[in-house]
Amino acid sequence: MAVESTASLRNIIVERNPPESKLSELGIKSWPKWGCPPGKYQLKFEAQETCYLLRGRVKVYPKGSPAPPNPNPNPNPTPSSSSSSSSSSSSVAKFVEFGAGDLVVIPKGLSCTWDVSVAVDKYYKFDDASN
Repeated sequence: MAVESTASLRNIIVERNPPESKLSELGIKSWPKWGCPPGKYQLKFEAQETCYLLRGRVKVYPKGSPAPPNPNPNPNPTPSSSSSSSSSSSSVAKFVEFGAGDLVVIPKGLSCTWDVSVAVDKYYKFDDASN
């Protein structure tokens, strides 16, 4: 019943490989294009954005949950005990991942970090009238 003042990752919609008919209906090829090299980018979405990734791979982390500096800091881990410490990372999604061929809707008000692992090229559109 309470209205959230900021958007969360739950509000990001990712449609994997939508049909060409949907892309044509949306008029995606008439939208502006944007791209960026691999890196980490702090973003705040002042309007809802719909985008279609032509290439790239992105992990989106909400503000306050910074992207890890290295997803595998120790490439040769040595087990120190038989406890199940590795299972805790999969219990709650801390990011949303999408890439080439995905149609993504990012809600107005989302503050986040984009961790771009593969350079991005995308078509995009802002909806200033979004709720």
